[in-house]
Amino acid sequence: MSSSLSAYRRDLQFDSFASPRGVKSAPRARVIPSRRSTPVQRGVKRAIDLTVASLALLVFGPLMLVVAALVRLTSRGPAFFRQVRVGHNGKTFEMLKFRSMIEDAERLRPALEVHNERTGGPVFKMRQDPRVTPLGRFIRQYSIDELPQLLNVLRGEMSLVGPRPPLPDEVERYEDWQLGRLSVMPGLTCTWQVSHNRYDLSFEEWVRLDLAYIDGWTVGRDLALLFKTVPAVLSGKSQC
Repeated sequence: MSSSLSAYRRDLQFDSFASPRGVKSAPRARVIPSRRSTPVQRGVKRAIDLTVASLALLVFGPLMLVVAALVRLTSRGPAFFRQVRVGHNGKTFEMLKFRSMIEDAERLRPALEVHNERTGGPVFKMRQDPRVTPLGRFIRQYSIDELPQLLNVLRGEMSLVGPRPPLPDEVERYEDWQLGRLSVMPGLTCTWQVSHNRYDLSFEEWVRLDLAYIDGWTVGRDLALLFKTVPAVLSGKSQC
């Protein structure tokens, strides 16, 4: 097992994914390495999440209304895309995004698996995905499609900083040591998102970056990652 998990103890956390709104997922006994954190640490992180997410919604609220209208006007389908993701300790939730793909994009994904650029792991990444709409390509480039996840932060399902929440079928293919990503609240940004060579990193290297973040978490580190995310978003190089 990776030395990155030295700060964890292994405890049985769940027998299957507890999906929202009756969404079923494959039962499988999994063991998640648990991270020890104090109530003060969790309280400080949550206070930062609530404060920053609330301010960001006030600032970007008008932009979000415009984007929602444009998504509806430029392609068929709803303004928002809701997708079940796996969060803290394996609990699933509905992650929000502005819809950036055509309406039946999920149905077409299996045919595109052969073009997956993220080899060596369960994650699907394709930078020139044909399912993405013209508007979707723009809002993805500047991470505008991720803004609705500020609501996930307010609801306590995500944090501003943390490993990106995976899909249930991706977690089913995780190796045991990779489950450490689920030992903290998932986030909007983390170390991989601000790495200049992120597209050259394998999935295993991506996970190790997440585990290093979890092992070395401090408030200062979260703030540093947030500040690094701003220029990455403005440069149009933050898409993940």
